[in-house]
Amino acid sequence: MPTTVSAALAFVLVATTVHLFSIGLAMWRCHRSKSPTSGGRPAVGVALVRTIRDLGAHEEETLRSSFNLTHPHHEVIFCAASDSDPAVATVRKLIAEYPHVQARLLIGDDRISANPKLNNMLKGWQDAKYDWIVFADSNLMLPPDYLEQVLTAWTSDTGAVCAPPIGSAPAGFWAEVECAFLNTYQARWQYAADSLGLGFAQGKTMLFRRDVLESQGGIAALGSELAEDAATTKIVRNAGLRIRLAGPSFFQPLGQRSAGNVFARQLRWAQLRRLTFPGWFALELLTGSAAPLLAMIVAAPAFGLPPAIAVAALAALWFGGEALLARTGGWHLSWRAPVSWLLRDLLIPVIWLRAWTAHGYQWGGHKVAWQPGGSASMTTESAVGIR
Repeated sequence: MPTTVSAALAFVLVATTVHLFSIGLAMWRCHRSKSPTSGGRPAVGVALVRTIRDLGAHEEETLRSSFNLTHPHHEVIFCAASDSDPAVATVRKLIAEYPHVQARLLIGDDRISANPKLNNMLKGWQDAKYDWIVFADSNLMLPPDYLEQVLTAWTSDTGAVCAPPIGSAPAGFWAEVECAFLNTYQARWQYAADSLGLGFAQGKTMLFRRDVLESQGGIAALGSELAEDAATTKIVRNAGLRIRLAGPSFFQPLGQRSAGNVFARQLRWAQLRRLTFPGWFALELLTGSAAPLLAMIVAAPAFGLPPAIAVAALAALWFGGEALLARTGGWHLSWRAPVSWLLRDLLIPVIWLRAWTAHGYQWGGHKVAWQPGGSASMTTESAVGIR
């Protein structure tokens, strides 16, 4: 067998094994997480802090879910940077509709870092009356037992509890592509990493215990990195503690998405991963199906198949595994999924390459830029990025 064919075959086999192994780990986590919870520390008071910025698709619905939580001792704090934000009026209306819920709205822009989201989180942390504090993005749909699920994931060696968002309710093809990134790619790898003891934070949901974070420098320490979840990961690991995952299905309704929205969002996340964990980010180039499918063209003679048939069979194996994962998790799955998965995998190397050369991004009306030395700056602009 020629050397090039042998090398291509070895790469296809290794990449496919890793891919299927990660799917198996994620499926196991989904199945395990469907077991009944132990009650989620019912005697513990917890503050739910929701940072708000603009009104996206399904946003009133996701904000309303904050008022239907079943945990007996909790408060809800909404944080906005400006009184003119479109989401402020909606939050005030909802607070008036649910007078029995301990809920309040805080407004102010405390610029303690180059991360506009962290700046918005600060006042919620300072004002919370409980020592257990959950941060949840405003576009995340919260099930009634959300706080119980998050609290139950906390163990004695925990420094933070997080959960990846699962894309749902896509409207249009590009929202399907967003689901392809969020669900059977990013959530899959996060569950797989956590199963191997390499758990990392994700900012859609983050639970902290005040004394644990204060012992590591407090919430201001989350500004040590451009992304608060990356800073959380490093702080928790340096303290000898672990990130735990709750869930597995806290849904983010997507609504309509454009190609530009999807690319900008994924590029922003890729840039942050490249800046904070460059070694791991370097490996992301090999995580999609694009490279194995190309290698299969060369490796096809080893299977005694025409290249087209060999590539189609490999694609069916890769994407069939993702379909099984989506069905197991109860995640969105449609006839367009294989096309969106393939397009996602073709975009991964494009985004990966661009992330190495970009020096800034836009988020929520702010432009964040950094210098080669690592310093960052933030300016306010009229453009508004998708969250």
